[in-house]
Amino acid sequence: MFEHRSRPLVPRSVYILRQLRFFLVAQVFVAASLAVGTWGYMHFAHQAAVDAFLNASMILAGMGPIGDLPSDGAKLFASFYALYSGIALLTTVAVILAPLVHRMLHALHMEDGQRDDG
Repeated sequence: MFEHRSRPLVPRSVYILRQLRFFLVAQVFVAASLAVGTWGYMHFAHQAAVDAFLNASMILAGMGPIGDLPSDGAKLFASFYALYSGIALLTTVAVILAPLVHRMLHALHMEDGQRDDG
């Protein structure tokens, strides 16, 4: 997926395309997580689609729920979704930053004259 440290640094255009691809993967992951959260709030808390989306978005962003939950099932779902969301947030940040961190580390470990940043 990434070039080995013995290989030269990839051109900037290749890096930008790689960064965009990783960003797209992260966005698909966020969208899927929001879809699961929205479905869960609609199913377990019997919320309207907009309210369920709001709650899922707030939890996924680390902000906290909006309003009261009517049943134990809804509270259990919200608890597990909140735990999942904490890990999902860290995973999303890691996926987005992976190409940048790799490029920085690769550039730092290169021999003089091996760099081609074009």
